[in-house]
Amino acid sequence: MKTLKAGLLPLYIELYDDINPAWRKPLKAFVRTISDRLGRLGVQIEAAPICRLEPEFRAAVKALERQGCDALITLHLAYSPSLESADVLAGTPLPIVVLDTTPDFAFGPDTSPALIMNNHGIHGVQDLCNLLNRRGKPFAIEAGHWERSDVLQRVVDQVRAACLAAALRTVRVGLIGKPFAGMGDFSVPSAKLKKDLGVTTLPVSPAGLGRLLPKAGDPAVAAEIARDCKTFDCKGLDQDAHRQATRVSLALERFVRNEKLSAVTLNFQAVTKTSGLPQMPFLGLCKAMARGTGYAGEGDVLTAALVGSLMRVYPETSFTEMFCPDWKGGRIFLSHMGEINPAVSERKPVLYWSNPWIFSDAEPPVSMGACFKPGRAMFVNLAPCREGYALVAAPVTMISGGTNKKFRTTIRGWMKPALPLEDFLAAYSRVGGTHHAALVYGASMATLAGFSRLMGFAFEPIE
Repeated sequence: MKTLKAGLLPLYIELYDDINPAWRKPLKAFVRTISDRLGRLGVQIEAAPICRLEPEFRAAVKALERQGCDALITLHLAYSPSLESADVLAGTPLPIVVLDTTPDFAFGPDTSPALIMNNHGIHGVQDLCNLLNRRGKPFAIEAGHWERSDVLQRVVDQVRAACLAAALRTVRVGLIGKPFAGMGDFSVPSAKLKKDLGVTTLPVSPAGLGRLLPKAGDPAVAAEIARDCKTFDCKGLDQDAHRQATRVSLALERFVRNEKLSAVTLNFQAVTKTSGLPQMPFLGLCKAMARGTGYAGEGDVLTAALVGSLMRVYPETSFTEMFCPDWKGGRIFLSHMGEINPAVSERKPVLYWSNPWIFSDAEPPVSMGACFKPGRAMFVNLAPCREGYALVAAPVTMISGGTNKKFRTTIRGWMKPALPLEDFLAAYSRVGGTHHAALVYGASMATLAGFSRLMGFAFEPIE
C-alpha cells in the first residue's frame, strides 16, 4: 500500500496573538498530538506552522505542495477569518480534508469558561467551508472528538480518497490497438476522458510494441524466465513458448516504463500474425498488474484508468469480469481470458501454453491460471452515465476456489455479494454498472465514497 503523505495546516487568528500570545501555547501542543495520532494511523504528516494571515497561508501551502503531499488537512485551533485562507485553499491542487475537532471532549454547564479559547474552532470551520463551497473547491470534512471517536481514522480514509482522486486525474493509459468493436458500455472518447477526468490516452499499434522486443540472446530474457520459475508453477510449460512470451512481456514492461504509464489496455483481436507482436501478452499483463500498473481488457481505457488509480492505494487490486451466476450457491463466477494480478492469487499461479489459440492467427500465448484468494473485498466499477459518471461499489466475500483440477488453467474466483444474488445483479445493472470492473482487497466504503465526491461522481453503493 502506498505511503500516504498529508500536510497538516493549523488555522488561527492574529487578534489573539495581539491580545495574549500565551494563548497559543497549549494549542501548539495539540497540533503535535494530532500529528502524532495521524502518524500512528499510517499517514506521514508534514505539519505547517500555525497560520493566521494570507501571506502565511500562501507560504505554508506552497511548501506542502513542494513536499509532495497527497492532501491537505486543516485544523482550526480557534476562529480564523476565512478570507485570510479561502483563496489559497481554493487555489491549491491539493485536495482539502477539514478536521473538525477540539482539544476537550466535554463542554457542559459545569465547564470552566477559561476553556472557551481552546475549543471554539467550529465556527471557523463553518466560515471556511462556506467560502470553499462558493468558490467551487471540493473538500471532505470529518467531525468528532479526536480521542473519543473514530474521526482521525475517517480523516485517513479521506486522505486515501484524495490520493485516489489525484491518481485518476493524472493517469496515463497506453491503448494498444483499437477497442473491441461494438462494446458500448465502457466506450468514452479519449478527448472526453481527458476533459472530464484528466485521463491521458496514448495509442500505440501492436507493431509499436513489437519494436521494443528484446533481441535474440538478450540476457534479460533468461533472467526473467528464471524469476518466473521461482514465482509461478511452470511445470510442463513449453520452453520456446515461454521464451517468446517473456520477450513480449519485456516489451510491454519497456513500453510502460518509457511512456511513464499508469495503466494499459489491449484488445486481443489486435494481435495477429501480421501485427508485429507475435503473441497476446497475457503473462506480461499479469506481471504489469503485480508491479502496480492498471489494466483492463478489450481496449477499455476507462476501467484501466480506474484500476491503475486504485492500485496507487490498494496494490491488491485486479481487473476482472462477472461471468456466470451460481444461482444455487448465491455466488458469481469471476473470470477473464488470461489476466489477473498474481498478488491476489489463492495459490501459486500456473503458467501454461494456450495451444491451440482459436481467437486469432497469432502464436498461441502463454497464459496464467489462478484463483482469487478468499476474503473480504470490494467490487468497484466506474460507469459512464447520461450525465457524468457513477462509481459503483459493492462489498463482497471471495470464496476459496477449491481443488477442482479442471479449473487449473483458468482465471477464476467465486464472489458472494452482501445482497441475495438476484437482488445484487438487478441493482448493479439498474445503476448502469459495466461488464468490466476491479476487485479490490482492503478498500473501505468510506474511502470510495470520498473518492467519488472529490471526482464529482454519483456514488452507488450496493450493500
